[in-house]
Amino acid sequence: MLYFTLMRYYIALDIGGTKLRAASFQGQKVEPTKRYITFSQEKGTESRDNLIYAIRAVWPQNESVEAIGIAVAGSINLRTGVIEKSPNIPAFTDFPIVNFLEETFQVPIYLGNDANLAALGEWKVGAGIGHNFIIYLTISTGIGSGVINNGKLLLGVNGMGAELGHVTMIPDGIRCSCGKKGHLEAYASGPAITRWFLDEIEKGEESILKNVEHITSKEIANAAYKGDHLSIEAYNRAGYILGLAIVNFLHIFNPTCIIFGGGVSNSIDLMLPKINKVIHDEALDSGYYENLTLTTSKLHDDVGIIGALVLAREIRDLV
Repeated sequence: MLYFTLMRYYIALDIGGTKLRAASFQGQKVEPTKRYITFSQEKGTESRDNLIYAIRAVWPQNESVEAIGIAVAGSINLRTGVIEKSPNIPAFTDFPIVNFLEETFQVPIYLGNDANLAALGEWKVGAGIGHNFIIYLTISTGIGSGVINNGKLLLGVNGMGAELGHVTMIPDGIRCSCGKKGHLEAYASGPAITRWFLDEIEKGEESILKNVEHITSKEIANAAYKGDHLSIEAYNRAGYILGLAIVNFLHIFNPTCIIFGGGVSNSIDLMLPKINKVIHDEALDSGYYENLTLTTSKLHDDVGIIGALVLAREIRDLV
């Protein structure tokens, strides 16, 4: 007698401002069976058509798909399944992505903000294993975040909560990419570090990067590792502001683990001395940091994909 086992497949997507990543997964595996990476907006290609193509590219041959999980950079309403604002992909603004894809593929679609799902992924299979009170901070072009509180993703009424990159650090301060002033993102993101550094160069400060073109936070980090004083100061300054923000987060959420992701996290060791000093100096009580783990992402570029997989396979409804 022959027995057949129905193997469940899941598809996960990570829709970033620059890249669109898609992957399919078999059963409980976290290694994808198929991968597809493209730009979120291909030249001459409609973004929505591109989205459909990416899903079809990883669809398992002659197999059914149980569910599709999607991580999206931007403001989303989890109750309506609508991407309300997508600054880098205009075609996705006010886009009812859940209804659109459910009608196209006839499978359940589960949606989440990319940073929230990154927190979910790190908690389940990454650097947050063993912790149920976690703050995930992705520090890159911007600063995104996700909060796990007592084993649940903290989201707010419409799934728009935990936007820690947009807490106000300095009233009427530097304008953030969102248009508001003084946010954490405006002081500790990659572009913020670069902007401060270049402003200091214009004022006449010396650096081994003074005559280098197209300077980014990565070049500044490399110079800091070589002992460049101005580069070290750029990361110290960002670390100080980030440390103050983290103290606020400790007081509000009282986590046991803070995970840093995103490109700037590759240089987080340049900020950690300042971050740790600020935490110890400014925290209300040592109980906030005595058993606190500060670590970096284990999932790296796959954090959004894995978070979307966890959503589709295990968590399903976030609100």
